[in-house]
Amino acid sequence: MKFLSFPYSGQCLVLSLLLCLVGWISLFSWSVIPISPHDALSALYAMNDDNIAHRIVHDLRLPRAMIGAIVGACLAAAGVVMQGLTQNPLASPSVLGINAGAALGMAIVSTITPWFGLLGTSMAAMVGGGLAWALVMLLGNAWKTGGEHGRLVLAGVAISTLCAALTKAVIIIEEDQASGVLTWLAGSLTDARWQTLDQLWPIALLGLLGTLLISQSLNLLQLGDDNARNLGVSLLWVKLGGSFLVLLLVGSAISAVGAIGFVGLLVPHMARMLCGQDHRKFLPIAMLMGACLVVLSDTISRAIIFPMETPAGAILALIGAPFFIYLVRKRTL
Repeated sequence: MKFLSFPYSGQCLVLSLLLCLVGWISLFSWSVIPISPHDALSALYAMNDDNIAHRIVHDLRLPRAMIGAIVGACLAAAGVVMQGLTQNPLASPSVLGINAGAALGMAIVSTITPWFGLLGTSMAAMVGGGLAWALVMLLGNAWKTGGEHGRLVLAGVAISTLCAALTKAVIIIEEDQASGVLTWLAGSLTDARWQTLDQLWPIALLGLLGTLLISQSLNLLQLGDDNARNLGVSLLWVKLGGSFLVLLLVGSAISAVGAIGFVGLLVPHMARMLCGQDHRKFLPIAMLMGACLVVLSDTISRAIIFPMETPAGAILALIGAPFFIYLVRKRTL
């Protein structure tokens, strides 16, 4: 991380340029029909219907890269907020059951009423994730100051396992309607299209702006509940509002591309290494890093068994699982 050890504005600029570079590479790399870097660049500002490379970039690769960036930013921001609310460095949507609960809610709605669009599945994902999140917080006593981190993680593992089992049961029962759900559960951007982007970005923008608005309150929560309350923070509203934002971000992301995990665990720690504990600074950094990570993982997913694709969620799991093990070993649970 030393190459980013300069002022905050410089870090944001470098990460923004890195995101543009990774996104540009994703437009032309690992395509069955060869696409030159020049074709990828020119397709961004000029559509040529006679050039199939331009059509692939414009209709398939560009919305896929943009959706990957938005999903990465959403999951990273959700992880930052969860860790801030619970004061638990192991908290993330995938570890504490929100991903699994959201996938269950989406599977139920998608199999029983498959005509629902992204908005309907987003609502189902939010409800499912919210119920899972509430159960984990209840079982883990997370709202109590000084709550045990290990208890919260164990509650998350238990609820995640339960939701995963119920999701499999739903898919088996409604096998004829479950083909699309299987792609979602794998965490893949294969089906990302402009229609998905049009439905995703307003919800994602609302959630991301909301996290920035509560960043100062998250800073004060680091001082402890009593000190934060004495400094004028309404704990009830901050925690309820923060939880709603987490569900909004995770629900919209999962309904668009599936249950991609570990972004919300890995990225906040990387962001803190760059700019410290101030949420006003490291939240935007985390969003940019999350966007880069998901787009890069999606690009790698196309390369591993080319011309077939590996789900981006599998690539992120290979990166995130060892990191989670490292964090568990580093801390006494």
